[in-house]
Amino acid sequence: MHGPITVSETSTQDELVQAQAEIEYTQGTIKKVDAEGGKVTIKHGPLVNLDMPSMTMVFRADPDMIARMSEGQDIEFVAEPVKGKLTVTQMK
Repeated sequence: MHGPITVSETSTQDELVQAQAEIEYTQGTIKKVDAEGGKVTIKHGPLVNLDMPSMTMVFRADPDMIARMSEGQDIEFVAEPVKGKLTVTQMK
């Protein structure tokens, strides 16, 4: 017996906007930027998506994002585990 197979569903623009709106940004202050090492130290508020309290810690970030960072800068960011390392994936 064979039935229909759904390979993927297409999201509407409204669904994409809603998903983007649900992303929770965390406020933080950049304490140190290590561009060569691909790391940034951030003093941050609670990371709700990771169930972590406020603290100062080191994150990974890609070179393009690090180029937009400077010590003392106040940011809002999203951090997620990427290949086992906490990584800044979005910043505004």
